[in-house]
Amino acid sequence: MSDRLPRRLVQLYLGLTLYGVSMALQLRATLGLDPWDVFHQGISERTPLSFGTVTVIVGAAVLLLWIPLRQRPGLGTVSNVMVIGPVVDATLWLVPAPGALAVRIPLLAFSIVLCGAATGLYISARFGPGPRDGLMTGLHRRAGRSIRLVRTGIEVAVLATGLVLGGSAGVGTVLYALTIGPLSQFFLRLFAIPAPAGEGSGVVVRGGTEGRIKDLI
Repeated sequence: MSDRLPRRLVQLYLGLTLYGVSMALQLRATLGLDPWDVFHQGISERTPLSFGTVTVIVGAAVLLLWIPLRQRPGLGTVSNVMVIGPVVDATLWLVPAPGALAVRIPLLAFSIVLCGAATGLYISARFGPGPRDGLMTGLHRRAGRSIRLVRTGIEVAVLATGLVLGGSAGVGTVLYALTIGPLSQFFLRLFAIPAPAGEGSGVVVRGGTEGRIKDLI
């Protein structure tokens, strides 16, 4: 597996970087965010913290919930917490908010496709799930409920909380929910790195979930 390590590391950090960019671009489109980002935005609106800083803090807090669930973090888990937030803030600083709807609609579509590609890159690297993904699969294992049910429950809860706090949902939220699964599946296959014989092929989907691909999408 050592001969594949450089490629895996490149995919991990390129994927996490592009994921942060995609989050910032969807935020700039102002047409609705995915449930977790509605939550992040809601907290950011109520505090002096930047969106990226909130993303890091929430990721670290969710990671603490892994302890009672007996989840084990990996390099990808820690990198997810540390990389995505700063990239979001840097992208927001570099990319001005577009005013015209004719620009915002394509920007929304591009951000969601980019998120799917980023997901495929970093998950295929197989360095461990992101904090939110591990929370979902940990609850799935402990509660004995399906991944879909646990994912839906968590995302409805964070979406509702985010809306109460002032986060924004809209057509982008619906479009993300309908397309991120198929997009992630496509890019997971496109960027897949063959695992050595005897090693499991479990993968993780943020936006999404974690486990084997057939369990997720």
